[in-house]
Amino acid sequence: METITQYPRPSVAVDLVVFTVIDALLNVLLIRRQRPPFAGELALPGGFVRVGESVDAQGEDLDETARRELHEETGLPPSAVYLEQLHTFGQAGRDPRGRVISVVYFALVRPDLAPFVVAGGDASQAGWQIVEHARRAALAFDHTEMLELALARLRRELEASPIAFELVPTTFTIAELRSVYEVIMGKPYDPGNFRRRFQRLIDDGVIAQADGRRITSARPAKVYHFLRTAKGDA
Repeated sequence: METITQYPRPSVAVDLVVFTVIDALLNVLLIRRQRPPFAGELALPGGFVRVGESVDAQGEDLDETARRELHEETGLPPSAVYLEQLHTFGQAGRDPRGRVISVVYFALVRPDLAPFVVAGGDASQAGWQIVEHARRAALAFDHTEMLELALARLRRELEASPIAFELVPTTFTIAELRSVYEVIMGKPYDPGNFRRRFQRLIDDGVIAQADGRRITSARPAKVYHFLRTAKGDA
């Protein structure tokens, strides 16, 4: 009888591209690695799937690993963060330690939770970096390619789903939501056209007015909240 141990066993990792919006700028979470390879260099957070030595000890599911790494690397509860599988990187030679296949997830953190991120795992530091700065940095492994892929996915989903609600506080104004669209897409949105888009979201039952007002320099602004998540849950 054949067993799986007769075949090559590459290691499997999970890497996380975690976005938030801070001061009207799109940010990504980076860590500074403590251990080789690339010790001292900036990288995306992540880690290896836990698996035992025997055939029966098959270890974690991928999503379980992603949630665990998200908590270990940020200190945030996974239930508070949007998490979605993005892509698999399996090129030979991508990791100097040996053959490593990495499953990449992207995650979205609300701005009010971003200050609570703390370093963990094999990271000596964890901090938010402006995405445009991170794209020009020399990230470890093939993490720059992962970042670019996640940014492209985020932009596509922004236009096709209510995923923007994951990057605003629990209540928000029209201007605050428009700002999220602008920082992700990297372009301004006409306020009048965006207001019509916003009204369609209200008409479709995605957004509703919330209690209270936001104090602004002009006059108090109405606040809203989402009725459905980016995955379409009620």
